[in-house]
Amino acid sequence: MAVSHGNLYVIAAPSGTGKTTLVKALVENIPKIMVSISHTTRPQRPNEKHGTNYYFISRSEFEKMIAHQDFLEYATIFDHLYGTSKSWVEKKLSEGIDVILEIDWQGHQQIKQLFPDSISIFILPPSLNDLRERLIKRNQDHPDVIQKRLADVKTTIPHLREFDYLVINDDFEKALNDLTLIVNTGHLLQSRQTVNYIELIKTFESFMMTDF
Repeated sequence: MAVSHGNLYVIAAPSGTGKTTLVKALVENIPKIMVSISHTTRPQRPNEKHGTNYYFISRSEFEKMIAHQDFLEYATIFDHLYGTSKSWVEKKLSEGIDVILEIDWQGHQQIKQLFPDSISIFILPPSLNDLRERLIKRNQDHPDVIQKRLADVKTTIPHLREFDYLVINDDFEKALNDLTLIVNTGHLLQSRQTVNYIELIKTFESFMMTDF
């Protein structure tokens, strides 16, 4: 059987929705799927590891990578730059590994131009109040930054309809199950199954050309 090309999944959500926790659980439950590690100029948080959560680089390094066209997409979010490595993603997909991009709506628009067959998922919290409480409880940002993140929701939500799927993270297990179903359905896409079962399909195509 030939190696099937991996699917590219774009997952976006307002800050504080629980996207990272959901994606972590998804990757632990499904084989041959990985999260792309973005490059960022954002300062490293105490609980984060370079090369695991992000590749933390300087703005000058980031700008050099832009000049060398090393990114599939990049965007400015809350005054910091974020970008997805082109070579890494293309290598994993060619190996038959699914790749998840945790990016915002700006990145999604760029990716859709390069990968029209990418599968996009938008995650929402059950309410705006729930989102506000999550941002406060995680105690990672200054109150001014929290207000910026809440204000950013107004910019983000209008792009929700550009995504293929919508998942509501009210009940964690249900949201995880919804994400799992989406990924498993992606494995059954005609384009992917045609590669997996090319010899079988050729047999039927040859049969159609013969007389009964």
